[in-house]
Amino acid sequence: MAPPSAIEPEANGHTTPSTLAPHEPGLSEPKAKVQMPKFPGPPTFSDKYEEREYLKGRLAAAFRIFGKYGFDEGVAGHITLRDPVDPSTFWVNPFGVAFSLMKRSDLIQIDEDGEIIDGGKDHVLYESFNGIVLAEKEGKDIAACLGNKKAALLQNHGLLTVGSTIEAAVFWFISLEKCCHAQLMADAAAGGRGGQTVKIHDDDAVYTYKTVGTPRAGWFSAKPLFDVIEKECNAEYLD
Repeated sequence: MAPPSAIEPEANGHTTPSTLAPHEPGLSEPKAKVQMPKFPGPPTFSDKYEEREYLKGRLAAAFRIFGKYGFDEGVAGHITLRDPVDPSTFWVNPFGVAFSLMKRSDLIQIDEDGEIIDGGKDHVLYESFNGIVLAEKEGKDIAACLGNKKAALLQNHGLLTVGSTIEAAVFWFISLEKCCHAQLMADAAAGGRGGQTVKIHDDDAVYTYKTVGTPRAGWFSAKPLFDVIEKECNAEYLD
């Protein structure tokens, strides 16, 4: 079904699909597809150990981006990366290291039970991980609720995003945080006038997703964030 902004009314009250792309007067949908550039993709590796080192560097950069945007909260919060060499393990930040100062060498490798496998042997966060009541069940419940989606709003807690790349997961989080802020501001403004916000039609949302909501689009959209953080800290996170 074409988005509502690409529907034209007929004299008899029925509607017919328009050839215009939504929100772009005079631009046909086929032409819009031609004009939309293909997003490049993330690098590929034949050596899994080389891929691991690259991804750990990107993970450290991701923490610095989150620190820059104020997504740290004292010593709380984390971003995890599934290890390409041993996919049953993950790389995560150690307890007590500031997001804005994170380095590749700071990261620790843990298994699904939270036991430390590599790095951070002097940290205590994951030594008590199994002591958290229902932690495993909560994680499984969140994963089941998330399904194949890219984001979840955890009631009374915060946002959670996932991606096939670090970059995509970071961009989805930043974008969703901005969307939530804009939504709250718009709701407050509309409510103050005794009105309601105008909601986007589902079909428009689907059309937008197909354009800029794909995993590859998420990876590419985050590229400027990583380029800037690399420039600002002279790639110190790779240490």
